[in-house]
Amino acid sequence: MSAAAPAIHIANVRKAYGATVALDDVSLSIRAGTVHALLGENGAGKSTIVKVLSGLVTPDQGSIEVFGQRAQLSSPREAHRLGIQTAFQEMTLVRNLTVLDNMLIPEAPVGLTGMMSRGKARQAVNAHFRELELSDIHLDDEIGDLDLAVRQKIEIARAVYRKPRILLLDEPTSALSGPDVDWLGNVIRGAKRQGTTVLFISHRLREVHDFCDDLTILRGGKHVATGNVADYQDADVVRMIAGRSLIHSFPPRAEQRHEIGHEVLRADRVGTDGKLREASFGLREGEILGIAGLQGMGQLDLFLSAFGAVPLARGHFEVDGKKVAIASPKDAISARIGISLVPEERKTEGLFLKLSGKHNATVPIIERFTRFGLIDKGRENEAVSEAFRRVEVDHRALWSRADAFSGGNQQKIAIAKWLLTESHILMVYDPMRGIDVGTKNELYQLMRTYAEAGGAVIFYSTEIPELVHLADRVLVFYAGTIAAELSGSDLTEENILGVALGSGSKASAA
Repeated sequence: MSAAAPAIHIANVRKAYGATVALDDVSLSIRAGTVHALLGENGAGKSTIVKVLSGLVTPDQGSIEVFGQRAQLSSPREAHRLGIQTAFQEMTLVRNLTVLDNMLIPEAPVGLTGMMSRGKARQAVNAHFRELELSDIHLDDEIGDLDLAVRQKIEIARAVYRKPRILLLDEPTSALSGPDVDWLGNVIRGAKRQGTTVLFISHRLREVHDFCDDLTILRGGKHVATGNVADYQDADVVRMIAGRSLIHSFPPRAEQRHEIGHEVLRADRVGTDGKLREASFGLREGEILGIAGLQGMGQLDLFLSAFGAVPLARGHFEVDGKKVAIASPKDAISARIGISLVPEERKTEGLFLKLSGKHNATVPIIERFTRFGLIDKGRENEAVSEAFRRVEVDHRALWSRADAFSGGNQQKIAIAKWLLTESHILMVYDPMRGIDVGTKNELYQLMRTYAEAGGAVIFYSTEIPELVHLADRVLVFYAGTIAAELSGSDLTEENILGVALGSGSKASAA
């Protein structure tokens, strides 16, 4: 093996799924010991490359070399044998197993009898978590009981635990924000110091600059460019990703275009038995109300309680000035309340991946198309087609399974579902997670159009610039309460982050 051999060399790789070509004669090299960014819109081929290198997908043609040696990555076990480990965006953790059990899949320390030594395993994982500054995570907690950001950190920690020669990070920061992103940066730098080669997928260019040495851009399954990160301006990267000039832009706020209407939702001292202690605020017709806060500050409980998925322990909600009881999601989407929710995990909470886009869209309101026990398929198709047109999702979503689409199109299907309910209050929880810049712009405009048509939006994002540029007001959560309401000249990234980190209120609470 030559000392100059790249960690990974991909030559003329092609992968097609029927008529869809995911990778079209792609060739690229990744230098050993570097952090290499893989960029592109959703559907550009990034995740397919990760799956090929992880042994989950076999290419139709082409070759792969790992540290100068031809590799047949026919299974995850073969990838592991070659020192390749992957932390996926759509995580592989088993929700009903403990943190410790997940960390030990598929291998664990064994004793003299050949049986797993749980004592040694616990000691090793505890030591690993201490090294990664994750000592606050309890090894006996079930994965399903943990917040998304914590689960993502465990996914990353498990990949690092196996001491890889090559570490593949597929959108690792899509569930992280603030200090958690800084934590990942430290993990990546530590891995690099130990000689690990890192392939890093992200839609956040700031992270590419902060973490990466080199970058590769894919578009439409084809290789567009590879080079040193320092040699590329952001505008050039975005243009090459999109294939056109595309500015990461935000629609104007509502005050600049139409009048904000009456109050449609009020939370009066609402709290749960979880992380939401107490919150009071109003939401008005035509408004996008931003919600900010670090992971675990109560914002998720707010969304879930307003949707009837988590019971209130105190306080109440009012809709159009009338007190309402929201005991279930069915109550929330009813005509008298009209609240819908696009959740943070579209693949497990927002969609049934094995169902068509049409069936996903009509699940909440199928009775509207049913008469005498029979579904009027003509009316159903017409209504769903119009909703898909509004969100600009491919027409084939009418009959194709949701898992056949990119993350961006899956999110559009999830939003179309709630447009069909004709809810006048739309709650969206970190909707841009793992979405490319082009689709983000489309979703930004969709939210603004929804508000301008008389709807009201509650919008949580882990990306603070989105809140600054898209929301009319922002409520910042800290320790289970609203620590500040920011608007006008006070609505800045610095103020949001300062309050979120506990520096105190920058404005009066709502």
